[in-house]
Amino acid sequence: MTTIKDRLIGRLERKEAVIGIVGLGYVGLPLMLRYSDIGYRVLGIDIDAGKVEKLNAGRSYIEHISSERVAQARDAGFEATTDFARVAEADALILCVPTPLNKYREPDISFVIGTVDALKGHLREGQVISLESTTYPGTTEEELLPRIEESGLAVGESLFLVYSPEREDPGNPDFETRTIPKVVGGHTTACREAGVALYRPAIDQVVPLSSTRAAEMTKLLENIHRAVNIGLVNEMKIVADRMGIDIFEVVDAAATKPFGFTPYYPGPGLGGHCIPIDPFYLTWKAREYGLHTRFIELSGEINQAMPDYVVGKLIEGLNQHGRALKGSRVLVLGIAYKKNVDDMRESPSVHIMERIRDREAEVAYSDPHVPVFPPMREHHFELESVPLSPSTLAEYDAVVLATDHDRFDYDMIRAHARLIIDTRGIYRGVNEDRVIKA
Repeated sequence: MTTIKDRLIGRLERKEAVIGIVGLGYVGLPLMLRYSDIGYRVLGIDIDAGKVEKLNAGRSYIEHISSERVAQARDAGFEATTDFARVAEADALILCVPTPLNKYREPDISFVIGTVDALKGHLREGQVISLESTTYPGTTEEELLPRIEESGLAVGESLFLVYSPEREDPGNPDFETRTIPKVVGGHTTACREAGVALYRPAIDQVVPLSSTRAAEMTKLLENIHRAVNIGLVNEMKIVADRMGIDIFEVVDAAATKPFGFTPYYPGPGLGGHCIPIDPFYLTWKAREYGLHTRFIELSGEINQAMPDYVVGKLIEGLNQHGRALKGSRVLVLGIAYKKNVDDMRESPSVHIMERIRDREAEVAYSDPHVPVFPPMREHHFELESVPLSPSTLAEYDAVVLATDHDRFDYDMIRAHARLIIDTRGIYRGVNEDRVIKA
């Protein structure tokens, strides 16, 4: 007897299934392109009507994804919509919505819950639903499962629920959606089998796990690992600086050890959609079990303090040149959270800019990837990127090198800036009064 699960897996294997992707941002858009490239019809759903309009016109709104690729997907059958009623057309629904923190640094899963509430009245049997948003262990079972079951469909028999954390690294040329292994945990064994069938055609390696909770915890471990190690090296940076040692020289030297050491480099703070946020999802959930995750929280405190450390070094540098920060003109170089992308999520540069502005200095920025400061939930600047030239550099009392884009001319910056606060180790080995290591 052919089951609902068998029919769904068959449709996925034959590429007859329609793939629905909810949330068409830095995670959802690459997934859409991958499924479209390999012959699936893809339906994209997003609450942002502006994004939907651009995608249906064949235009991209993410710098490292070309409009040509979006147009090719559209011509192959991709369509975007704001109409959640159309989820009934999809055999698979992949949820790629934001999971930020609220103002109390607690998990905000309102986008996930709102999305599921919008979907549940339109679900049908024979669908697989995969949550990819980062969250705390238990979210899929505690929040998604009961809402989906309100539809009257039996999860594991009529409809299948999985958690498969996203692993996108925007702008990384060494990896793409296809080559990054995919972890999949199902609510039941049948759910996991449906989830594996969903991702196996699109991803080179699928890694099945025993449960959604294990998959949720896997995502947190991956990013807490990075957050803790970056916190360690940021603290080491402060100690090394006080001792007159260049931490970048030290990390480079330690990285020559062929075993037992992975290099992590300090910076002005943590940015991006995962590392500044994920640790707090686990620390919040751990309290439910009477646990206090001291190690993780300490690394978070250190990393969150880095923008203040950078501004302190800026004040120190200006003082050495006979100026106060108040009334000075400061140019921040790079406001994306990492090099060579236009992604502003949780960028430490923005926190640095706010601290400079709060101290009554004039702040501007230059970023070839972000021509206009974008609308953000918690930050606001009416600024456009300043083009870099010897004459514009000379107009500022200091420049803060916050994001080390390859498109910056570092020789020109060094030659013409009055004072450089280097948070990225670009000028490692340079010993000049005008270059302050931060």
